[in-house]
Amino acid sequence: MDENPGVSDQYRMASPWPVFVALGIPISEIGLLFDVLPIAVGGLLLFCGSIAGMVAEAGYAKSPWRAAAGSAVALFAFAGVLVYLSSTDGGAALGQRGLAVVVSGGLLLAGSLVGSLVVQEPSTV
Repeated sequence: MDENPGVSDQYRMASPWPVFVALGIPISEIGLLFDVLPIAVGGLLLFCGSIAGMVAEAGYAKSPWRAAAGSAVALFAFAGVLVYLSSTDGGAALGQRGLAVVVSGGLLLAGSLVGSLVVQEPSTV
C-alpha cells in the first residue's frame, strides 16, 4: 500500500517565490518607516529578485537575469517620478523613498549584469 497516494513526480511542486514576494514590500516599508535605508533597499531587492525568479520559473524568461535587469529599469523610472515629486512638492519622505529605490535599482542592475556573465546556462543534452 502506498503511503502518499496521488503524489507523484509528474505533479507540479509548490513554488517558494510567493512568500518572498509577499515579504519584500513590507520589509521595504518598515525600513522606510524607521529610516533604515539598508532594510528598505534589502526589501526592494527581495521583492524584485523574487519577481525575476518567478518569471523565469514560469517560463516567461530564459533566465532570471534579464527579468532582474528589467525590474531595475522599472525601479529607475519609479525613482525618477519620486524624485520629481519630492522636488516639486518639497516632501522629504518622497526623496528618501527615491533614494532607496535608486540604490535598489543600481544594485539589482549590477547583480543582473554580474549574474549573466558569471552564471552559465545549463546545456541540454
